Parts: sequence; structure tokens; C-alpha cells
Amino acid sequence: MNKVILSLVIAASVTAMQLPLTSTAFAAGVGTEEKAKRPTQLVGPSVGKKVAAAFELYSADDIPGALQILLDIDAKKDYDKAYVNRFIAIMYATMGDKEEEAIKYLEMAIKPDILNEGDHGDAIKLVADLQMQTQKYRPALVNYNRWMDFTGKSDGDTWVKIANAHYSLQELDKVIAPADKAIAAFGDKQSQNPYILKLTSYYERKKFKDAVNVLETAVQLFPDVKTFWVQLGQFYTLVEDYDKALATLDLAYKQGYLEKESEIKVLASLYSQKAIPFKSATLLEKHIASGTVKRDDKNLSTLANAWHAAQHIDKAAKYYGELAKMTNEAKYYSKQGMLLKQDEQFKSSIVAFNKALELGVDNRGQLYMSIAEAHFYLEQYKLANNAIEKAMKDPKTKRAAKGWSGFIKDTAQRKKVSI
Repeated sequence: MNKVILSLVIAASVTAMQLPLTSTAFAAGVGTEEKAKRPTQLVGPSVGKKVAAAFELYSADDIPGALQILLDIDAKKDYDKAYVNRFIAIMYATMGDKEEEAIKYLEMAIKPDILNEGDHGDAIKLVADLQMQTQKYRPALVNYNRWMDFTGKSDGDTWVKIANAHYSLQELDKVIAPADKAIAAFGDKQSQNPYILKLTSYYERKKFKDAVNVLETAVQLFPDVKTFWVQLGQFYTLVEDYDKALATLDLAYKQGYLEKESEIKVLASLYSQKAIPFKSATLLEKHIASGTVKRDDKNLSTLANAWHAAQHIDKAAKYYGELAKMTNEAKYYSKQGMLLKQDEQFKSSIVAFNKALELGVDNRGQLYMSIAEAHFYLEQYKLANNAIEKAMKDPKTKRAAKGWSGFIKDTAQRKKVSI
């Protein structure tokens, strides 16, 4: 319990004890509904002095000393007993690891139903809060409702606690109603908590469209909360509304809300899916360079594919080359070679093709044909012919290679080059 708040509560009680004693004063009604008025009572002078002494020790941060004074009080009157029990409970509550003791003394204070109206209501609410802390969710629900019935009050924080108790009990369908009541109670001073509880309830029940509705409201009320933006974009993907997913995450990125690798990759994937590969590639390239996205084989493959789709052949070849060196896999050298050949970087493509052949591939004939083509355009007809002859040994490429063989030989003869 917050010590400042506790000090104010105790100070008010100590001040009250210094007033002339009376048993006929009455508390004002609470709330707008008519309710029976409870007589205000004061502790006897002897008990009051001891409580005041305990408060002085508490103010000096001597909580054990204050508690000992209160435990030693031998109160005779029912009201005095309830009053002292409540203060003993509050002391235990401040100690942090004595919740069970605090609950015990609070229940003793509440049971006679004799405390002054404010103290009785506060005691009920405090025992509910302590029960939440000790995971006694069912009794906590009883006491929160009991507090509302007694005081006639309904505040947003209490409804949030009720919703949270239902969530902790895995009564997911029962989370929504108190969360909505919390939203209504908060009014213009909204809190994120009931929206988070509603979102969690819908998500765990796989009611993704309802979750989207919650998040669409949340981003309007809390536009600076980056988590809501990210979650909204992700939930749009769950309901397969990819246009809205892209628009939302794109806006979130521009506001600096996408910080995690997974978030960047989702946005990059959406760019590719919506046929905007250039944005996908530039986004991934930037964040791989910065370290936000890991420079591993999977991400480099995605980046190379994005540059290829964006028709930036040289960049795609570059990243396939990096990927090939990282993994030492023939398929990446083969892809690099094909792209380099397409980009008319014939010498480099031959190096990549030969590396792929060295590591072992299934489509050897196809690679030899590509090598032959590269040598041909470099006017290296003898090397081109050697490669095409190897391609003819592969049944898969034998027929196509024969056509190339004649073309290479005819071109070499026309240019008077011996092969």
C-alpha cells in the first residue's frame, strides 16, 4: 500500500480521535441512491492514545514498533476491536510479505459490520486487493462486488480488477462486460487496461474480428501507444485484410513504432505480397545493415528475392553471392550465376557456375549450357564449345545443347576462330 495514502488515512483517524466523543453523529449518504445512514463512532480515549502512539512510530518508519503497540491493545468494545484490527491489517499490508495476516485482520474488522462508513468500505476494497495479490481471485470478486454494493460507487479501476480476476480464472467470456463497464466509468480519462483485457480475451478465444474492433478504437484513443498500432496491423493479417494491414504497419513504421525484427519482416512481407518488392527490398536492406534484422541465410534469401522481383538484378546477384559464401550451398551459386549472366556480367557468372558445379548440383547440363552461353558472348568459342559438349552428355539438356553446338561452331567458323 502507498505509504503517503496510508499516512493520510491514519492521520485523519487520529484527528478524529481527538474530537469530543459521541455516539450519535451520522455519516452522509454515498452515491445518488438513497441508502441507510450509518452512525459514526469514535474509539475510546485509551485505545485512541495507543493508536496515536503507533502512528508516531509508523511516521518514523518503525512499522514493527507500531505494529507491536497495536497488537498489544486489549480492546473491550466491538467498535474498538474492529478499528484496531483494521489498523493492524494496514500495517501488515505495508510490510509487503504479510498479505495473509493483513487479510485475516481485515476480515475480523469487517465481520461485525460496525466500522464507520468510509473505513468499512476501504477495508472491503483493501481485502479484495490483497486477495488479488495472493491469487485468491474468486473471493476477490466477491469483495469487489461487496464494496460496490456497500458504497454505491463504480470506478474504472475496480472494474478493471474484476475483469482481470475473470481472466486469471480463465473465464475469458466474462472479461468483456466488466472491461466495458471500466471504459464507461473512466469516461474522458480513458485507460489502456480495459482495452488490453478485451483484446486478450478475444485473441485467446480466436475472435480476431472482435479484436480488430477493439484495436481500431484503441489506436484512436491512444495514438502514441506503438503496441496498439503493431497489433492492429498484425490482426488485420489474421483476418486476411492485407490492404489495411499494410496501410497500418506502413504508417506505424513512418511514426517509428516498428522496432522488432519480426515487425520489420511482416511489413516487408506485406510489401512483397502487394507487389511492391522495391520497398520490401530497401526496408530489409536498411535493417539488415543496421542489425535490427539478423544477417542470416533466411533473411538474405528474402532480400535477394525481393531485389530480383524489383528487377534490380545486380543487387539480387550481390546478395545471392553473399548467401552462397555464407552457406556454401550450390543452389545459391547457381542463382547468382544466372543473375550475373542476365546482367551481362559473363566472367563473374562463369565463376559462380563453376563453383556450383564443384559443390554438386542435379542440373549439371543446364549449368554447362549457361557457361557455354557466357563464353559465347565473351567470344570465347572454344571454351563455349567445351561446355556445350558437356551439356550434351546430360539427357535433360542433350537436345537443346545440340542446337547450341551447331550455332557455336558456325559462329566460330564465320569469325575464323579454331575450336
